[in-house]
Amino acid sequence: MYAMASLWFESALLPQGWTRDVRLTEAGGRIERVLTGVAPAPQDERHRIGIPGLANLHSHAFQRGLAGLTERRGTEGDSFWTWRELMYRFVERIGPEELEALAAFAFAEMLEGGFTRVGEFHYLHHDRDGRPFADPAELSGRLAAAAAASGIGLTLLPTLYAHGGFGGTAPSARQRRFINDPQTFARIVEASRRAVGALPGACVGVAAHSLRAVTPPELAEVVALARGGAIHLHIAEQLREVEDCVAWSGRRPLEWLLEHAPVDERWCLVHATHASAAELAAVAARGAVVGLCPVTESSLGDGIFPAAQFLSVGGRSGIGTDSNIRIDAAEELRTLEYSQRLAHRARNVLAPGAGLSTGRALFDAALAGGHQALQPAGDQGAVGLTDGAPLDLVALAADHPALLERREDEILDSWIFAGDRTLVDCVWRGGRKLVSGGRHRDREALRAHYAQALRVLLA
Repeated sequence: MYAMASLWFESALLPQGWTRDVRLTEAGGRIERVLTGVAPAPQDERHRIGIPGLANLHSHAFQRGLAGLTERRGTEGDSFWTWRELMYRFVERIGPEELEALAAFAFAEMLEGGFTRVGEFHYLHHDRDGRPFADPAELSGRLAAAAAASGIGLTLLPTLYAHGGFGGTAPSARQRRFINDPQTFARIVEASRRAVGALPGACVGVAAHSLRAVTPPELAEVVALARGGAIHLHIAEQLREVEDCVAWSGRRPLEWLLEHAPVDERWCLVHATHASAAELAAVAARGAVVGLCPVTESSLGDGIFPAAQFLSVGGRSGIGTDSNIRIDAAEELRTLEYSQRLAHRARNVLAPGAGLSTGRALFDAALAGGHQALQPAGDQGAVGLTDGAPLDLVALAADHPALLERREDEILDSWIFAGDRTLVDCVWRGGRKLVSGGRHRDREALRAHYAQALRVLLA
């Protein structure tokens, strides 16, 4: 149990904009009431700057343990595909205890980096030898336990991975821990819903790994399992993927998906790096969210998503940490804008107009797109710091050199472009204060479990 009466902020970012002298009262993990223009009460916990927590809409938590271990050049050059082979080798050693430890520490780092909810794209379902566990949700349950240990909000996305390539190609031996048929996958989804049932605010969506990993009928079965909830899919991440899809179907990946699947506001299309102008316009018209993971996309050499063009047609997007090589909300947003500056040889590319803040535009898009993509349970449609919304909140360190004498949108610009995760002071998720002074309250214990897992995995 926890107790919290109220919080007071000198300045807070509310849905209507930056507001002075803000008091938030909490009940049951939600914001009971937002008062503005008020003096702090004696019992209030006082802070200078408050902003909503962001959603990390795409994570593979287990890959946190691989960060930094794939930076040696191969004999014939490196790409996503050579990196994938190294990732497969790492996966072969992960047991349930190691998965839980890796995920719990990664989730704690997400909270320290300004994220309050994660979409865990979960395709590691079976034991080391590829045999199913007796409990179909064995590893889903481990992710739920990791979320409980860290306190982060969880949208679990059990993922169907059925084939090794387009057209139902047989999987490789190294993919054996991922592979399911639709019937087995349906049991995993139902068991996953039970596994997260006790977690406050948790929910379960569904995902197909990619068009290369499912056949068209299998994709339709995944959609049916969503029950109106979130549907996620990797798509058009790599040029080779686009070429292989054209060879299989005569259509580019996004082109094929938009013709054959009921893409709408429930869908999150992860990466969509190699999208044409027509595809971008169609995705925007359907209201789907594009899940961008700029740090991972840079790390893997994926390419640059045409974000400015997508924004110009009303596209919706959010950010994720994907491979978790770095976990920092500000860095993801900064990398997104900087990729556009390099592509266009211009500055402030994603600002919506003259005199408007780039940081504010990036933050607002990530807040709305992440919320839409992850569909928090019982959210009542409330987003941000408003009555009835979950009390998911970040206090920034106003005395940090990067924030001195900054006001309103200058705060976001300076956090994103002149600062880093050290500007995150305190974080609340569902009304519980989980981060103080930039450190998760259980960091040392979670770090110790993480270190033990790495000793096992890298021995």
